[in-house]
Amino acid sequence: MALETTLILFKPDAVEKNLTGKVLARFEEAGFTIRGIRMMQLDDAVLCEHYAHIADKPFFPEIVAFMSRTPVIALALQGEDAISRVRDLLGPTNSKNAAPGTIRGDFGEDMMINVCHASDSTEAAAAELRRFFREGEVFDR
Repeated sequence: MALETTLILFKPDAVEKNLTGKVLARFEEAGFTIRGIRMMQLDDAVLCEHYAHIADKPFFPEIVAFMSRTPVIALALQGEDAISRVRDLLGPTNSKNAAPGTIRGDFGEDMMINVCHASDSTEAAAAELRRFFREGEVFDR
């Protein structure tokens, strides 16, 4: 097992429904350590960079509109095999396919309204942590 730090974004649906505390508690109860947390309003530049891999898809404008609807909360979480364990805790991206007991199964609605984004690889986690946290905002504990 490897000690990893991953990025979580609490999406606008989580913020609007006041689910951030419940979801954060699940991460902490699973043994993850918070290394950084900040609330921010995402602008087009950040969203275009973050979703560059789907910028050519017809649903891209809908995702940008959704993700900029409210501020989001960025979370740097650390733990053993954090990337895969966080994704297991969340459940599949499409909340309709997520089992009860997973975060998306309990609180999500569909592919987009699914509570949280989570990094899917060590490379993505490193890039995403740099994208959403400035120098000195992710702490060793």
